[in-house]
Amino acid sequence: MRRPITIVLMAISMLLSPVVGYAQDGRAALESVAKAMGASSVKSIQYSGSGVNFFVGQNYTPDLPWPRFVVKSYTRTVSYETTAIRDELVRTLGESPQRGGGAGGIPPGGEQRQELVARGDFAWNVVADAATPAAVALLDRQLQLWTTPHGVIKMAIANNAAVQGNTISFTAPGRFRIRATVDAQNMVERIDAVVPNAVLGNMPVEIRYSEYKDFAGVKFPTKIRQTIGGHPALDLTVTDVQPNAAVNITIPDPILKTPHPYARVTTQMVADGVWYVTGGTHHSVVIEMKDHLIVVESPLNDERAAAVLDEVKKLSSKPIKYVIATHHHFDHSGGLRAVAAESVTIIAHDANKAFLEKALAAPATVSPDRLAKSGKKGTVEGVGARRTLTDGTRTVDIHQITDNLHHGGIVMIHLPKERLLIEADLYTPPAPNALAPTGVNPAWVSLADNIQRLNLTVDQIVPIHGRMVPIAELHKAIGR
Repeated sequence: MRRPITIVLMAISMLLSPVVGYAQDGRAALESVAKAMGASSVKSIQYSGSGVNFFVGQNYTPDLPWPRFVVKSYTRTVSYETTAIRDELVRTLGESPQRGGGAGGIPPGGEQRQELVARGDFAWNVVADAATPAAVALLDRQLQLWTTPHGVIKMAIANNAAVQGNTISFTAPGRFRIRATVDAQNMVERIDAVVPNAVLGNMPVEIRYSEYKDFAGVKFPTKIRQTIGGHPALDLTVTDVQPNAAVNITIPDPILKTPHPYARVTTQMVADGVWYVTGGTHHSVVIEMKDHLIVVESPLNDERAAAVLDEVKKLSSKPIKYVIATHHHFDHSGGLRAVAAESVTIIAHDANKAFLEKALAAPATVSPDRLAKSGKKGTVEGVGARRTLTDGTRTVDIHQITDNLHHGGIVMIHLPKERLLIEADLYTPPAPNALAPTGVNPAWVSLADNIQRLNLTVDQIVPIHGRMVPIAELHKAIGR
């Protein structure tokens, strides 16, 4: 029985650069794998199944697994020729009660449809037939495309990779690294990858393929298991595979016209020395103190953080002393590494402190970000139930939001003099013309209960998602 071979890839598709000195025995080994799997004839593939998946970066507390969902149906369509991928899912809640983020308002017993797409250097989601940018997910979707069993082998052969012993090497700076193991039957059985992540720096991804079957002359695994960041991310049973399925994935015009969706910034002054920095899906708030600034939330990634930092410099010449992180969920903490590179101290609830310290100290060598280039590590200060920041004139109170299912260490920020409340994820005000919800959202109730518990005086809610609204809208939405 021939020994298994290990393939080390550090790139994707046509971004890869050929390496001279390609060993003939290595090429023969890869061609044997391609022949055994039927990869040479595969230009596209579509596979379907069901199982469970987990929402990466949305755990209830940093030490818990990602939130679990039951995937009733799952279809992935891949075109290797156009470097395009589409995932279509129907999923339901996987836990009772469902703790953590990512549920997207799925009611108990209800279901959610997702369509997640990428082509070339564009990524987007389709919600209610409308395409919304998802550039933050681009590298992960490219990784998923090129770590399909046939994608790995096709790219190894197509790029004339150098083979040394049991390995072949590719390079594509700024993308990712992959090591794929092929078993004795010449089937890809395991992939170990490292992909850049805005929170974790170098983020590990492990994929295991097993129980291969023949589908029209093409071998494909019927069991797929994946971990991301050390936590389970996918457990799928494949029931149908269609090699060379027709693929029609075109980039929508709104996505083509928005190549940098996170760089768009608009600012509104909501009180003297308090600015609401919006312009995308995730907002920030800038609060001016006597000799420094406080920023609430630095979300998403380096690009968004840089755009917010540039805007802050236009608003005031005072330095940023603190950035308050409402919670550790990846979409909300993705810009913290960038502000740490500016020697800004981050304030977060004690439940998040150790995780954020580790994240800020993590290496980012695959695609060095602002923090990695700065050589700094970042500073995190913890807060318990409450912390007050004041300069003698303005008071900024940080309060833990208790008894909620979204996060065990989430905080809200109250400006008592201005009667403003800044919060994330518990209440995202619907659009003015949106249909009224069919039921009362328990997260909304939780926020209202916490405001009442702390006896906070609030006129306006300034949410990290959505739009600023009078608190009366929250009360009306929950029937109070």
